[in-house]
Amino acid sequence: MQDEELLIKWREGDRGAGEELFRRHFDALFRFFCSKANAVAEDLTQETLLACVRGKERIREEGRFRAYMFATARRRLQAFYEKHNKSREVDFGSQSVADFGPGASSVLAKKADDRLLLEGLRQLPLDYQIALELHHFENMSGSQIAEVLGVPEGTIRSRLRRARMQLREHLEALSASPDALKSTLTRLDQWAEQVRAGAPGDSAPDEPA
Repeated sequence: MQDEELLIKWREGDRGAGEELFRRHFDALFRFFCSKANAVAEDLTQETLLACVRGKERIREEGRFRAYMFATARRRLQAFYEKHNKSREVDFGSQSVADFGPGASSVLAKKADDRLLLEGLRQLPLDYQIALELHHFENMSGSQIAEVLGVPEGTIRSRLRRARMQLREHLEALSASPDALKSTLTRLDQWAEQVRAGAPGDSAPDEPA
């Protein structure tokens, strides 16, 4: 069943359809938070899923459940950072995960090249990191990523281009050798496939209402 069908059934009172949606997307949400707030990734995943329960009547049906879910996750992440930044507004267009200091996730990066990639991603402005991860990890389209970030689709194309350029610059600064840099730059898609196959979420989501 497609997400749209499950969403319609969930709205009609089918609890099992809601549970299937959550099982289908729990790991993707967990990945999203692991690379940005590893220590509280599970808590933020649960908060996002509960927010989707409360907002299920507002979710568009035309292939947009994942976009709605990740947009909600982005808002939860921003609220988390602002809470721990003494309520000062956080700018995802200029500030990076490294500015806030949560540790990198060993769940997502076990090999040396992958740890280097993750550290490079953490140096990017958060919206650049989110765009790259949704594109490579979640195979989301430009229009879906645009909906998550609340910008025009054309902006996503230029943002991905700038994100890759900045990632390379950060990796050049972090790499111990040219060989390490070359190896790391070729691993992003391969790493993304391994992360998706690894199913990092060990906990089952709470059942939706």
